[in-house]
Amino acid sequence: MTTFNELGISKPIMKALEQMGFEEATPIQAQTIPLGLQGKDVIGQAQTGTGKTAAFGIPMIEKINQDVKKIQGLIVAPTRELAIQVSEEIHRLGKFKGVRTLPVYGGQHMDRQIRALKDGPHIVVATPGRLLDHIRRKTINTSNVHTAVLDEADEMLNMGFIDDIRDILKVIPEQKQTLLFSATMPKEIREIAATLMKNPEEVKVKSKEMTVSNIDQFFVEVHEKQKFDTLTNLLDIHGPELAIIFGRTKKRVDEVTEGLHARGFRAEGIHGDLTQGKRMSVLNKFKNGRIEILVATDVAARGLDISGVTHVYNFDVPQDPESYVHRIGRTGRAGKAGEAISFITPREMPHLHLIEKVTKSKVKRMDAPSFDEARRGQQQVTVEKLTSTINGKDLGDYRETAAELLEEYDSVTVVAAALKMMTKERRNAPVTLSSVQPVSVKKPSNNKGKKFRNDNNRNFSRGGKTGGGRNRKFQNKRPSNNTSRKQG
Repeated sequence: MTTFNELGISKPIMKALEQMGFEEATPIQAQTIPLGLQGKDVIGQAQTGTGKTAAFGIPMIEKINQDVKKIQGLIVAPTRELAIQVSEEIHRLGKFKGVRTLPVYGGQHMDRQIRALKDGPHIVVATPGRLLDHIRRKTINTSNVHTAVLDEADEMLNMGFIDDIRDILKVIPEQKQTLLFSATMPKEIREIAATLMKNPEEVKVKSKEMTVSNIDQFFVEVHEKQKFDTLTNLLDIHGPELAIIFGRTKKRVDEVTEGLHARGFRAEGIHGDLTQGKRMSVLNKFKNGRIEILVATDVAARGLDISGVTHVYNFDVPQDPESYVHRIGRTGRAGKAGEAISFITPREMPHLHLIEKVTKSKVKRMDAPSFDEARRGQQQVTVEKLTSTINGKDLGDYRETAAELLEEYDSVTVVAAALKMMTKERRNAPVTLSSVQPVSVKKPSNNKGKKFRNDNNRNFSRGGKTGGGRNRKFQNKRPSNNTSRKQG
């Protein structure tokens, strides 16, 4: 896979990508960004959720002259919701370069938009109908536009905007660079490419058949600040034999690893800054069971061949469904069942629905456990160890001493003392992590076949159903061979 570092991206945008938590480019990004940086027209065929916004946004932002307060980049999207979400991501990508972005869509007061346009945004993200209104009123001047993007062109065709698209492209300077993205390529879209684009390069990312069989998938809806406590509570309840925790950045991996150490877990982290020798040393410790938890970035974990992983935790949800499948595929191998648990902030719920849609699988809701449930989970480990000893060992040599104890103390007190002595109680050390921005996703539209001529219409897709599924009950069940809670 390709990292953003390999694509020749400038330092301000690399800084933004690092803050957003992205190291590894998706296939559409790896293929489109170099072509975009060369100034070539591009036709990109890819599904929603493949990282298209950064694919066209990064080349556009690179060419913006922030000292010129005129519209230089224009992105056309089918709905107001997509326009807003694309605008937010472009803003995050361009903030260290000082690039200003403005969404323009129907349903918002025209006077307010006109005032915002007078402030001189560098990039405008607009729905077709409202964009044409501004062009006709001369409140949007396209004469300085050097890059135009049509996002989800087939959706705009389905919504009846095809003539508007032609009209928009005709009023933009002829020497512009055009990037067109579409999940499908009907003849009307091909015709636009043939007549209004210059020798476009074609980038096609096939939608892989992604299977996640043999893996129980769960999600915990949790705010960023509660993620770490939730993680350690779950680790105590699950008592994984071997677990991999995925973080989005190298800093995140280091902080999570240090936090786990502070709370008494045996964990090591791997990421791109480690030497090959150190990386191999960590992996050998993990494979040999000397550490129970591996914390990793996507880049560092690629190509790992590790058997016996019982649990995968997505501490940070990845930016595309392919990475999600790659991560959770680390468990459930060789015919064994595995569990994958993803931490989803409230703003990332649409991204979870997209993952479910692309992977054709249901991710079940799991309630965030309390500290008391985690403590009971630790005690359950001891109970299982005691039960195993009762069932499998000759206790004859200990019975006389046990009888003497029971003459002095009641049986419940004796068992409670044994449990307390044998249970490895977690150190509840305070841990604070740096925040990571949530992943945003353009919600897939379900308006196939419907015609809308006016983008003031409010009947737009709101994405999939709210993420439900049955609540996961915490019964502290583990594989029968997992008789001990490994901690250091």
